[in-house]
Amino acid sequence: MVASVTAGNVQVQVLDKEGRPVPDAVVVVYPSTPAAPVASNATIGQQRMRFVPLVTVVAPGSRVRFTNLDRWDHHIRGTAAVNNVPGAPLGTNFEMRLAGATADATGGEADVVVQEPGAVLLGCHLHGSMRGHLFVTDSAYTLKTDADGIARFDQIPEGAAQLRVWHPEQLVDLPRRALQIGAAPVLESVPLSVVPRRRRS
Repeated sequence: MVASVTAGNVQVQVLDKEGRPVPDAVVVVYPSTPAAPVASNATIGQQRMRFVPLVTVVAPGSRVRFTNLDRWDHHIRGTAAVNNVPGAPLGTNFEMRLAGATADATGGEADVVVQEPGAVLLGCHLHGSMRGHLFVTDSAYTLKTDADGIARFDQIPEGAAQLRVWHPEQLVDLPRRALQIGAAPVLESVPLSVVPRRRRS
């Protein structure tokens, strides 16, 4: 999180079209005083035929490690998602085949360095039901919603700001909202136009 001498708090709740909380939505705030996100390392596991976590948020320049925890091979692919950042390049496309784990050894691992902001759809050529998402953000003020559909931001610079909400099943990108950050907390509720599918546990 980026600190500011004069800053405010923002809470955003994302709801589906039936009014229920939506976890794993990406909430991005663009304040009038922008701050670039810092590159970091992240790990996405392939476990029980799923990508874990379902949605991973990183900054450009981050190194993402894919680790196969299943006992069978996965052939991972990453392609630009349909609802990408408007006007942004198509981001990082990649493929990798990861060997399955054995009783004596962990499964295959491979790293990808992402450079361009935008959403990347993750899949597996061998297992068509596998879906995951990598969101490469262009703002330091980016969070995923929790189980209650809420993202809580502290220390956002005061003044005019824009709010963007992204969800992989919201195929038409939602319009950005104008915010005014001040001393009083900002509370926003953002509805999607879809009901996301529930992920199996």
